[in-house]
Amino acid sequence: MKLILFVGCVLVSILATVSSSMFDPILDEAWFSWKSFHRKQYNKNDGNYRRKVWEENMKYIAKHNLEHSMGKHTFTVGMNQFGDLTTKEFGQYLNKFSKKEAGNMTHKVLTAQKNVELPLAVDWRPKGYVTPVKDQGQCGSCWAFSTTGVLEGQVFKKTGKLISLSEQYLMDCTQAVGNRGCNGGYKVRALLFIKENGINSEQSYPYTAKDGDCKSNKNDIVATCKGVRMIPKNSEMDLAAAVATVGPISVSIDAEHRSFMLYKSGIFYEPRCSSVKLDHEVLAVGYGTENQKPYWIVKNSWGANWGNEGYVHMAKDMDNNCGIATDAVYPEV
Repeated sequence: MKLILFVGCVLVSILATVSSSMFDPILDEAWFSWKSFHRKQYNKNDGNYRRKVWEENMKYIAKHNLEHSMGKHTFTVGMNQFGDLTTKEFGQYLNKFSKKEAGNMTHKVLTAQKNVELPLAVDWRPKGYVTPVKDQGQCGSCWAFSTTGVLEGQVFKKTGKLISLSEQYLMDCTQAVGNRGCNGGYKVRALLFIKENGINSEQSYPYTAKDGDCKSNKNDIVATCKGVRMIPKNSEMDLAAAVATVGPISVSIDAEHRSFMLYKSGIFYEPRCSSVKLDHEVLAVGYGTENQKPYWIVKNSWGANWGNEGYVHMAKDMDNNCGIATDAVYPEV
């Protein structure tokens, strides 16, 4: 019996040593600080796995930023709230919903007028069109945030009032027209629902990051729209015309890359991006140039700690990188 107990104690000691030796001790302090800042809690087994994933992401960040310093990349990456996720796990924050439209819906199309000179730079944020960066949490509801963002801008343009609109209202109430709340949705469906039913404010219908029953009260409706306008597919010129003349535009992108998950600053360009397989809906609020390289100013919905205070500068006029001009729309108000 004593021998068995001794062997058991030795095995426990060995396993503990192996477990601790799996990790880089130099990163211990950074790991504990990161967990504390993001309020991460794990059981022992999951904690070991998350530490392993986190260290792999740290190594990726160090390598990428070293290459950036040598001129290989136009953007930097950094540790954020997604640091303990694999790229596959990160997909839970993206929109896996098929955006096939109900029936054969037709919409007006906005195209750039010929020989019209657009401004070299546009940014609707300081002009009052854009609400503060929001956070969708652990819920695939980016489509709802892109929808409210584009409508908030157009309501401000018409009324001069910036009203934060309710994503939760769209998640709960547009399931009737085919959207799936935290499991994805499509902005055009949402906008057409708003055309018929209006939308509540964030204040009257706050966000919970989980699916619920529709509790809309007609007395709380604060905005509506008359229809949807599409931007010609794959045309960054037409998208620029829309951003410059209309305001913030709802766009879809391919975001399922570790480079995007950990984006920090600079002009995001991902050669592996698809312009067809789009999985994230965001808001184009302007465009500009940096070192003579053009970029789109894009508002995300992952909180202000992600990226450049919640925003990403995405490569512009680079063959529709990440599909930013593939599926762009805005509402008529």
